Amino acid sequence: MEEQNYVYAEPANDPNKAVMSLGDWIITLLVQMIPCVGLIMYFVWAFGDGNENRKNFCRASLIFTAISLVLCILLIIIFGASILSVMDSGYYY
Repeated sequence: MEEQNYVYAEPANDPNKAVMSLGDWIITLLVQMIPCVGLIMYFVWAFGDGNENRKNFCRASLIFTAISLVLCILLIIIFGASILSVMDSGYYY
């Protein structure tokens, strides 16, 4: 039986691939809480050059925000249509 030799790559010293520190995550989450600035910064971090961890987190957050927005709009349309149909039916409680 032949012995296999595995070659492991050394970790790159690329700052965009470095693990984010606790302080970096706290800054990211604090910026997220600022109403308009947070959304703009999420787009900047998601599609700009920067840390891969932050980039992936911001992309995932933007996807979940878009899904939530679409679901809220659908629910408003559905409930709004049902309320309008009850009001047009002539039955008032």
